[in-house]
Amino acid sequence: MNRQKSLPPSGFPRVPPLVFWTGATLIIGMVFVLASVPAAQAQSNAQTTPNTQNAQRYSANLQHVFDYIQRHYVDEVDPRVVFEGAVNGMFNALGDPYSSFLPESEMSDMNETTQGNFGGVGLYITAGEPQADGTMKYVEVSAPMEDTPGWRAGINPMDRILKISDESTDGLTMNEVLARLRGRPGDPVTILIGRGANLEFPVTIIREVIEVPTTKYAMIGDTGYLKLLTFTPMTAERAKDALAYFGTNNYKSLILDLRNNYGGLLQSAVDICELFLDSGVVVSTRSRIALENKVFSARSPALVPANIPIIVLINRGSASASEIVAGALKDRSRAYLVGERSYGKGSVQQVYVMGVTGFKLTTARYYTPSNANIDKIGIPPDREVAYPEFTEEDAEALNRLLQTNKIPEFITNNPNAGSVEITAFAQTLRRDYRLDIDVLRRLIRNEQIRKVIAPVYDLEYDIQLQEAVNILRSGTYSVLMRSTKTLKTLQDEAAQEEFAQAS
Repeated sequence: MNRQKSLPPSGFPRVPPLVFWTGATLIIGMVFVLASVPAAQAQSNAQTTPNTQNAQRYSANLQHVFDYIQRHYVDEVDPRVVFEGAVNGMFNALGDPYSSFLPESEMSDMNETTQGNFGGVGLYITAGEPQADGTMKYVEVSAPMEDTPGWRAGINPMDRILKISDESTDGLTMNEVLARLRGRPGDPVTILIGRGANLEFPVTIIREVIEVPTTKYAMIGDTGYLKLLTFTPMTAERAKDALAYFGTNNYKSLILDLRNNYGGLLQSAVDICELFLDSGVVVSTRSRIALENKVFSARSPALVPANIPIIVLINRGSASASEIVAGALKDRSRAYLVGERSYGKGSVQQVYVMGVTGFKLTTARYYTPSNANIDKIGIPPDREVAYPEFTEEDAEALNRLLQTNKIPEFITNNPNAGSVEITAFAQTLRRDYRLDIDVLRRLIRNEQIRKVIAPVYDLEYDIQLQEAVNILRSGTYSVLMRSTKTLKTLQDEAAQEEFAQAS
């Protein structure tokens, strides 16, 4: 659901630590849930508040300053430049990385993205730590899109983009970062990546036209494996194709992989939940304007039978719409969550159109069926399966290894290396760099699959997927489900524990 509001010419409407890539927040940079509000409802949202008179006064002052600059500034100045500077300043003052002015290029990029393709390097990025002037100390990667230049370059969730073409991102706005990452397909761009506390290395990426994928699916024995890569208007239909395929293969259980899924459209997340839930609340949104509060419920009969066990995989790159799905299935006791705590983006943005430009504004927060908001908290898995954190010594060793070309050279010379060959090479590297053997094996395997279209899954090297399969095959799923708790219960327990410790 991505309805955009048009503004009348007279003004505004009266509405208001290291994560390894396991194979598979603005795109480049779009990491938000988009929602729509009907135009008739928008017109009824005007409210009188104690700030109304001040707002009117400041609005008049803003117009006065704009006019004065146009008449008296020593040089003639483009009104568009002054206007966009003022609007950017207003959004920067909010301190919200998800609310911003959208110049013509970004509005075009957003339309291309929601339609299924855009130009760039294939990274979902989000603002890092904001500074007082609205610029950022760094840009953080929420997730790379699979089978894109950013993914093939080995960029991971939570990596920091420190420089772009030798220009520091310290002091740039998100819009400026996006402008530097985008470019003509075929042109290279060099990015300095920061990973963990001490690791820094350059990556050169060749820009491509990026086609937004939505799903990947396959059978793992008698288990259907469905990976959702993003939430677009077509995601639910593609997921239905996967479920039909599973049905023809007599699937007995299902794994829904939401790892590194940055999110997308709110309605798409609701549509996905309807595949698994017959009725009841999926998610609710709450604004400070009562008429904008909404409850989204499952209405269609579920396509997945209630007796099919479901495991949902999440990690730190699971954000926004993917958290809506994970939260709904957890709170409704329809799935067991495995992996790592999710990203924690529990807000909703709307896009408003002003001619060829526009802006996006956070207008609500969303709540799971148990009445939990996960913004800046994330969703904890029922069973945590995490990749190892690096020590300072590990980071230094990995930095030295990545500065060499040993792993790429090995894959170039052994493109079809199997598990035995990969393990043997990893043991050789271990002698020189003293890194964990499993870490080295994954690095080599990741380099191997970056050279080709990524497999739908990689059971040999993916420990989180391994755990999900083991749970389903062990026959313990029903017992485990009886011990799960809703997100609201978990948050309340954490608050009580924190209070007890403080006392």
